[in-house]
Amino acid sequence: MSRVTLYTKPGCHLCDDARAVVVAVCAETGADWSEVDITQDGELYAEYGEQIPVTFVDGKQHDFWRVDAERLRKALGTAPKPGLLDRLRRRGG
Repeated sequence: MSRVTLYTKPGCHLCDDARAVVVAVCAETGADWSEVDITQDGELYAEYGEQIPVTFVDGKQHDFWRVDAERLRKALGTAPKPGLLDRLRRRGG
């Protein structure tokens, strides 16, 4: 099971923004993440269709609509690896 799960649907610009934050924070912290397309599951679509993107951390709902990088780091209980933020910024990540 991934530490972070991102519920999305195709064509969602907020989902694209959230994915970028999740990818960056998980790269910094070493946390695993996965993405679930809610349009492939009727129950998920009924539950989260108006809230996406929705993030879960360790199986518990963390946020919806927007993902704040610092808040996600705190939820993961981790800090960026030393020097990694500088390397990511130099690469444009």
